[in-house]
Amino acid sequence: MKINLAKSAGFCFGVKRAVKIATQISQKEQPVYMLGNIVHNEDVVRMFTKRGMRKVRDLRLYKNSTLLVAAHGIPVNLLKRALQYGYKIVDATCPMVKEIHIIVIKMDKQGYQIIIIGDRNHPEVVGIAGQIKNKSIIIEGVNDLNSNELKGIKKAAVVVQSTQDVQRALKIRGILEKRIEDLRFFNTICAPTRVKQKEIRTLPKENDLVIVIGSRKSANTKRLFQIARSINKNTYWVKNKNEVKRHWFKNAKSVGITAGASTPFENIQAVTTQIKIFGDGSL
Repeated sequence: MKINLAKSAGFCFGVKRAVKIATQISQKEQPVYMLGNIVHNEDVVRMFTKRGMRKVRDLRLYKNSTLLVAAHGIPVNLLKRALQYGYKIVDATCPMVKEIHIIVIKMDKQGYQIIIIGDRNHPEVVGIAGQIKNKSIIIEGVNDLNSNELKGIKKAAVVVQSTQDVQRALKIRGILEKRIEDLRFFNTICAPTRVKQKEIRTLPKENDLVIVIGSRKSANTKRLFQIARSINKNTYWVKNKNEVKRHWFKNAKSVGITAGASTPFENIQAVTTQIKIFGDGSL
């Protein structure tokens, strides 16, 4: 059985950067507190927990400590509160997410209604919306376009969660352009996500079976799975090698593998090895 690993599988630039920052600070200072998870992968979070990092839900508990801001970023008011409590801030926010923040702040100052295409409760979207005092409108899908919030808007600026489905975002843009006279659209889906999604639109066509590796909490991994599954029904989403099932590979001559942006190389390697054992194939 032939195994085809996507070139883009695994850590993206933003995750690599966040992990590097977290590693450096954990070696220098103890304890270090995290706002949420550094990235959306349980194994990565567990690794840093073993190194003494702790998640904090109430900033009042650990005043004057070191606080690590995760790759997804945080709202301005939360950052200000942490500074008021004397925290030393170590910012691991992805630079591409920071660019979205800059756009939102600029367009809000110019009087544009901010619209965010993304997952409403995702930390990145919460952080983007939290850059300004005015309320942003969040659109998760086409169905949200019927919201009363969108009625009567004359000018709006649209940004997109960095890991959203490119095709879905462009579809929503097309509908909004017909309704809002002055619409500024910023396609802020990051380059690594675009590359991953481009690969995942061909991988399912070229293989009998597709395996997507990553946490169930990872938005970009979920997107890869949804796209692959829509093309090839023999697509499976696994967190680690223990979730790989032997019967999936019966009669399969080739398997395509990809992994979310927060999936460690070790997980990809372990899953690939397990598939080789089940398929009795070679790389």
